[in-house]
Amino acid sequence: MQYKWTVLTNTTLGVLMSSLDTNIVLIALPTIARQLPGTSLLDLIWILIGYQLITAAILVSFGRLADMFGRVKLYNLGFIIFTVGSALCSISFTSFELIFFRMIQGVGAAFLFSNSAAIITDAFPISERGKALGINQIAIVFGAAMGLVFGGFLVSLLGWRSIFWVNIPIGIFAAIWSHFKLKELATIEKGQRVDLTGNFTFAGGLALILVAITVYSLGSLSRLEALIMILFGLALIIFFVIIEVRTRYPMFNMALFKIRAFSFGSLALLLNALANGAVTIVLVFYLQGPTMRLTPLVAGIFLVPMSASLAVIGPISGILSDRYGQRFFAVLGLVISIIGFALLSRIENTITFTQLLIPLILVGVGMGFFASPNRSSIMSGSPPRYRGIASGMSATMNNVGRTFSTGIAFLVIAIGTPLTQLKSIFVGSAVQSNAPWVADFISSIHYVYIIGIVMLAAAIIPSVMIKKDAEKD
Repeated sequence: MQYKWTVLTNTTLGVLMSSLDTNIVLIALPTIARQLPGTSLLDLIWILIGYQLITAAILVSFGRLADMFGRVKLYNLGFIIFTVGSALCSISFTSFELIFFRMIQGVGAAFLFSNSAAIITDAFPISERGKALGINQIAIVFGAAMGLVFGGFLVSLLGWRSIFWVNIPIGIFAAIWSHFKLKELATIEKGQRVDLTGNFTFAGGLALILVAITVYSLGSLSRLEALIMILFGLALIIFFVIIEVRTRYPMFNMALFKIRAFSFGSLALLLNALANGAVTIVLVFYLQGPTMRLTPLVAGIFLVPMSASLAVIGPISGILSDRYGQRFFAVLGLVISIIGFALLSRIENTITFTQLLIPLILVGVGMGFFASPNRSSIMSGSPPRYRGIASGMSATMNNVGRTFSTGIAFLVIAIGTPLTQLKSIFVGSAVQSNAPWVADFISSIHYVYIIGIVMLAAAIIPSVMIKKDAEKD
């Protein structure tokens, strides 16, 4: 009884720390741009999404390593790598160093994300698994949202390097705690190998597509060059799938997609992440942009209702889905999110905290209702001996979706906003609110949320097709 709550507390701390770091950097980007010499707009983008990309690209391989060498051991290693990466980020003197050290952080985050759900699933009975996974999943989104407020406070008080200092004592404490308190409950699969070819083709395909999107957005690539890079990236992804079907030790265990709960749950998770991944970055652009002109701290406070409602609804949804089944609550969450996105797609040049309150609460409630039932159905439907790789695969779906959501949102905003003005917004420079291009900037924000509505509506289809009850152990 005591051990399972130790597991939940430690793993929740791990994913909270790694997810908080995504948006804590986002809110600090204008300050980094001003204080780190030679930082370009492209550098700023990759300081943010380089971390997300490396995490998404290697998550599944780390799930495989966990099945081979032990989930707890590699989870603990994640704390160590993440803490070292944070320390290195805090002493960066160039934008290249910061991007590279952020990727080291991403490696540590991949160890944490790929193993947390599997460790929880091993420790909790199926009757309580939705609640436990719900709390853990909520920590991911809650950390990302609260990173805005916490980051704004730290940057204002101590400067941008302080956002990385905070991870060091937390990481050291959590690593020692997990080393002495967590137990290996999974069966170690000996004699396996890591699929290096699959890993390189998967990572290469994602990187090519994301580089094409971001560099084209800045006008540094022609449309033809960007299209060629995207096609090469897609070719690598197709080649990756072919490899996975034929190799003996695949990075993606394609057999898991034969399980209804896993395949449809993962597709719904990917589509939901494609929609929700851009919510925060778009609002940060808007709230600190030419019409609102809020400080980083105040902008972060504006976004608190989303994380607060998510934190309240997430555990409740997990408890209800344990009792009544996952499908209804996952679909309910998507429908509520669509209503919230529809309201966000109609925001005008300025908005008050009160006016933003209802759409953000709806988005947070929708996320909360969807997250834990979805993850519970995915993990409960996976055979116990494959839960390490299943955890990594589902987390990869989420991270890939959120990473590309950010890239697509930036592309949409860049199409509607002149490049020089976009950079001014991104680095927090003063711009005139009555400039002719401001209306196009607001319209591009509307388009981002309309695209999100389409993704959320599409996610309802696989969510409905998931069996009412996940498979039993």
